[in-house]
Amino acid sequence: MSGRIPAGGVLPPVGLGTWQMWGREASRGVREALGLGYRCIDTATGYRNEQAVGEGIRASGIGREELLIVTKFPEEDAGREHETLSRSLDLLGVEYVDLWLMHGPLDADGSLAVWRRFVEAREEGLARAIGVSNFRPGQVDDLVTRSGVVPAVNQVAFGPRHFDPALAPHHAALGIVVQGHSPFSENDLAHPVLRATAARHRRSVHQILLRWHLEHGVPTVAKAASPAHLAGNLEVGGFTLSPDEVAAIDRIADEGRTGVLS
Repeated sequence: MSGRIPAGGVLPPVGLGTWQMWGREASRGVREALGLGYRCIDTATGYRNEQAVGEGIRASGIGREELLIVTKFPEEDAGREHETLSRSLDLLGVEYVDLWLMHGPLDADGSLAVWRRFVEAREEGLARAIGVSNFRPGQVDDLVTRSGVVPAVNQVAFGPRHFDPALAPHHAALGIVVQGHSPFSENDLAHPVLRATAARHRRSVHQILLRWHLEHGVPTVAKAASPAHLAGNLEVGGFTLSPDEVAAIDRIADEGRTGVLS
């Protein structure tokens, strides 16, 4: 399962998230992840780790053409889009990013102004594809209607705690790939449904969460630091969840809305 984006890019089932990874931990984690087979590396200006991520990429020895590098623009830097992207490229040590995302929405006019600068960056070849993050469907619709340019990706917290069954079909109708972020930190790893499902499959809860995303056709970026966790996150293609198991995990979102365990 993967998500195809413009300029020939494909989001793999699982990419490496680097939030709250800094310095040697970040550079080592990126290098080890690439050595294990990861090819999508996700960072952000706001993570303040782009230099360390770039060091890890160079240390891996993996060719640039094999990688899909994602960074995100902090919406509070509106008006400094070109300057911010140029600095990200310098810190990462690359001439372009494969995907540049607006990290969060502003008001409608503010998002539109930033988005126009994103389009310019794509046309200049500084970003091969552009997208958004943490946008609600209505905000996506407004941006597309007013700009005429469809984001390649909307990166959101898609996990069971936030699950909206209408979101992925809405985006697919527009040709937008949904990518899930924070599959572990945004969900209850001790939830009894997740633990029971993991026990049945002899898998970790982390692997169940990643597999659930893929059952919905949603690739993810997942943070991991240890070699064992990095490797485990890639081992989600060797099993599937039954429709009943997927539905049971889907219903976790209803608990947050009702306050009642199902």
